[in-house]
Amino acid sequence: MKHLIILLICVLTFSCSTSELVDHWKNPDIDVYSPSKVLIIGMTSNQEARQEFETQLQNEYASRGIESVMSLKYFGAKFTSNAKTEADLKALESSLIDDGFDTILFTKVIGVEDKIVYKENYGKYDSTHKKFREDYLKYQDAFYNPDYYEEYTVYNTETSMYCICPTKDRELIWKGYINIMDPQSISETINDYVRLVIVVLEEQQLINPLFVEDIINEDAIK
Repeated sequence: MKHLIILLICVLTFSCSTSELVDHWKNPDIDVYSPSKVLIIGMTSNQEARQEFETQLQNEYASRGIESVMSLKYFGAKFTSNAKTEADLKALESSLIDDGFDTILFTKVIGVEDKIVYKENYGKYDSTHKKFREDYLKYQDAFYNPDYYEEYTVYNTETSMYCICPTKDRELIWKGYINIMDPQSISETINDYVRLVIVVLEEQQLINPLFVEDIINEDAIK
């Protein structure tokens, strides 16, 4: 099963997915983690994207029998309208513990990059460029063709899982760095992102894997 999950990560990373796992880290002191109640936070001013993102993650947890709550419903849309102090957030953690939460899954954009790539032109020429004229003919468009360059945007994001267990230190369990490549559709981007996060969390044994037979049984119930 583990080898299958690793294969899925590779497929998701190198396929036409808009999301790419750049790096991730897991607390070495934690082998397996089973949350009981998760607060899902998507930090973005785009309320539509936040709603869809948190909803999809909530559905993933629900399909595994894990209770989770969207931050939009727990906080309301106005929570992020004012800056919070460390004391505010410490009080929030205590309130979450009182409400039975033991985990926070927190996602945010940490950077934006504008990229330029050379378009693949003149495919009829040998890509090895054995002769100068072949190499020059393929790339001469750089001098006069405005369509020669393709600009795109990369969003650098970070998803972190924190334990806020009352009997343990409040600590980082896992952190993943994911690049979103030139997003065109909110739904497509969120689908790709959530799918990638869930696959990695399964591989790291931080969420129960959803087996094929489970999906079939769920569909039969509907």
